[in-house]
Amino acid sequence: MILSPVQQCVDEVIASRRSVRAFLPKAVDVDDIRKILEISARAPSGSNTQPWKVYVLTGEKLKRLSAAILNAHNDTEQMQRHKEEYNYYPVNWIAPYLERRRKIGWDLYALLGLMRENKQGMHAQHGRNYAFFDAPVGFIFTIDRVMEQGSWLDYGMFLQNIMLAAKARGLDTCPQAAFTQYHKIISEVLDLPENEMLVCGMSLGYADRTKIENTLITERENLEGFVCFVE
Repeated sequence: MILSPVQQCVDEVIASRRSVRAFLPKAVDVDDIRKILEISARAPSGSNTQPWKVYVLTGEKLKRLSAAILNAHNDTEQMQRHKEEYNYYPVNWIAPYLERRRKIGWDLYALLGLMRENKQGMHAQHGRNYAFFDAPVGFIFTIDRVMEQGSWLDYGMFLQNIMLAAKARGLDTCPQAAFTQYHKIISEVLDLPENEMLVCGMSLGYADRTKIENTLITERENLEGFVCFVE
């Protein structure tokens, strides 16, 4: 099958999307942010429920949230008091998922020159999440607590749309489940209604191509490893 230029462009945007962990301080035009979110809301959702809600953080509000979370993250006693409201990852890890998780972690730390015994360095690198990796824009995503598992599936398609729409405009992103541990701080700083539950965060901006962590390319399973053709 010969692809049209539009089809080739779609494939390129999907294939080139990566989680960026270092951003330039260059501002993102608010019109671009609005357009990204507007087109992303075309994501499918069961019975057109559209279960997503987005908080766009820039400037002082972004700095205030980052500082509040980092204050807790860097205080062992405080950090241990903060727990995720839902399990993003499995409670009991099994193969091949555990091996995949370990590989991306050690690949990233190796690029940064962080050895296994450097717990402080790893902790600091994890804390970079809460500074939105220096991106000028941070997204916080919430969902109404009445929504069930199907709506979370819909939400994933919305998040993917955001990442692809951003990439198509020369912007990069990093979806971040790391924020879920500090949902209480986020709720307080953003004054979230009680019916809203934190889903995740996301960084948005222009990738700093000089940073070695942005050279990380994760592996993907071969088609034969996850597809069954049934006739």
